[in-house]
Amino acid sequence: MTGPRRAADDRTAAPPGRGRDGAATRARITGAALRLFAERGVDGTSVRDIALAAGVAEGALYRHFPSKEALARSLFLEGYAALAGDAAAILAATRGFEARTTALVGLLCRLYDESPALFAFVLLSQHDHLRHVDSDADGNVVNVVAHLVDDAIAAGEIPPQDATLAAAVCLGAALQPAVFHLYGRLAGRLADRAPAIVAAVVAAARAGGG
Repeated sequence: MTGPRRAADDRTAAPPGRGRDGAATRARITGAALRLFAERGVDGTSVRDIALAAGVAEGALYRHFPSKEALARSLFLEGYAALAGDAAAILAATRGFEARTTALVGLLCRLYDESPALFAFVLLSQHDHLRHVDSDADGNVVNVVAHLVDDAIAAGEIPPQDATLAAAVCLGAALQPAVFHLYGRLAGRLADRAPAIVAAVVAAARAGGG
């Protein structure tokens, strides 16, 4: 995943430490928190757990984030914004519903395979944090998929249908395999299953007007 395209909500983060040492400490904290949140969930992880895993004092964590919940929200917003930005860039650079779907599914599978902790955290904690994402903003993955569907309907590539429902179905078909993989019901690289996932998304969208 490329770097976050927007800072986390300024209301959730305390002033960072100064200079390079402060940035390095923050990176250790966020890296440790991400791994633990993905493995245990936010509720199952304590500030002490994060500090021990990062090799810092608990006070160092509080100099960067006012609470464990603020840290979790910051991680989610940064990861979610980065994913939305990458997805929007694909739509801007690609034409055609099937080609766009192939590129988007490829992105999701690659991110899952390369950064499973981040992907798992964003995917599994979305219901706790999505209310903090502007539902009308371009930095919202749902809006990017809705644009994909709207463009395909306008171009006659898929039949007229409820675009919001179609976006939900497309996202479900694309993301549910990752959930199954997280819980051990699928094995191997998710990227190897990308063609089958693309076919499912395209078939669902084309059947939506029936």
